[in-house]
Amino acid sequence: MVKVLGIALYDRDISTAIGQILSEQERDNKCLSATGAHGLVYSRKKPQFRSILESFHLNLPDGMPGVWVGRMKGAKRMQRCYGPDFFKEVMIASTASKGISHFFCGGKEGVANRLKEVCEIKFGNHNVVGTFCPPFKPVSEYNYQEIAKIITESKADIVWIGLSTPKQEQFAYHLSKFTEVKFIICVGAAFDFHIGNVRQSPSWIQKLGMEWCFRLFMEPKRLWKRYFEIVPLFIYYNFAEFVTGKFYKKKS
Repeated sequence: MVKVLGIALYDRDISTAIGQILSEQERDNKCLSATGAHGLVYSRKKPQFRSILESFHLNLPDGMPGVWVGRMKGAKRMQRCYGPDFFKEVMIASTASKGISHFFCGGKEGVANRLKEVCEIKFGNHNVVGTFCPPFKPVSEYNYQEIAKIITESKADIVWIGLSTPKQEQFAYHLSKFTEVKFIICVGAAFDFHIGNVRQSPSWIQKLGMEWCFRLFMEPKRLWKRYFEIVPLFIYYNFAEFVTGKFYKKKS
């Protein structure tokens, strides 16, 4: 692990992370998140959200900026663990194993069911045992016990959460108190990407760390406020940390 803005990020690659997950036997509700600059910056501003990320079993580096900072700190083998790619590779790797079942939770009405069909067609994975589309409301208003009961009855091993940061991590954290699964994994827009609702940026743009710019161009009304805050703050917080030699703490 290597800390980026005080949050420990996974310092290896997707294949290594998948190996750890698929070999897991305990049903102890470990939470994972594909964490990019958005989550890291938000954790600087919200101590409660920081505590949630710190409690997670793994925070995968979802974006190249986090990877670059991690490598500068000595994590030379650190690779990007992009949420949509991580989801895809886990679904493919677990296709042959009938012992690993999946549950999709997230997206607008019908998205999770469509994703189940896509996984069967594209990845040959027929081990999706349930789906749930959370109604749009504050994260504090969900009946997590009721949702957990649906998941537990499905006997799923892995629950995938396809909401946006920070809601998905908060949702996963609360849900983990009531479920009986191996992992609860937050993968952001992976659901919409894989069913074709949202266009993914070309790989060369992703490697340059400019995916945020592509997404901003595709969805300017929804994302402009987010990225015009996140990008400068991510640079500033990391620069302050390197200059002072210690983790930057936001003044209250």
